[in-house]
Amino acid sequence: MKSWIPLVIGVLLAAVGILWTLQGLGVVGGSVMSGNTTWAVIGPIVLVIGLVLAVIGLRRLRARP
Repeated sequence: MKSWIPLVIGVLLAAVGILWTLQGLGVVGGSVMSGNTTWAVIGPIVLVIGLVLAVIGLRRLRARP
């Protein structure tokens, strides 16, 4: 597997996690998810998973010869 793939997926998941969190908290409106506390819980979970993948991707890129 390419070293940069986990990094890209991690950054995308982190961005989605931030968006879902803000929508769940009602900060970002205009969606069915706005103000729904379910997304305020799911968002940070997705954010953490994205950050872990990004860190793994960065470590693999740095360890590459």
